[in-house]
Amino acid sequence: QVQLVESGGGLVQPGGSLRLSCAASGFTLDYYAIGWFRQAPGKEREAVSCISSSDGNTHYADYADSVKGRFTISRDNAKNTVYLRMNSLKPEDTAVYYCAADQDPICGSWPEDYGMDYWGKGTLVTVSS
Repeated sequence: QVQLVESGGGLVQPGGSLRLSCAASGFTLDYYAIGWFRQAPGKEREAVSCISSSDGNTHYADYADSVKGRFTISRDNAKNTVYLRMNSLKPEDTAVYYCAADQDPICGSWPEDYGMDYWGKGTLVTVSS
């Protein structure tokens, strides 16, 4: 069964850090680009970051302007997991964070969400004092 499971969310104070994980089962993440998206209460889902597949010579990562310099996406193929390191968190980063897998290996679907092939159920991040 193909599955993506996010973890690592929680309550953090402004300025704090979290690391989200996106673990895959039933398929190998190496061949997929992985995107992170988020949806805040009452708002539409928005793209956060994307990392290209490990297959091939092109390695690519991109970020939404709102998180550039604060968030870092990475992957550990041995663990079949992609991470999103979030530093200097702000209250406006509060949202449910989702990861998604894209068969287009160079984040071809990102930042749009309709082209992603598999989705996790999300993990809640709350930034509040």
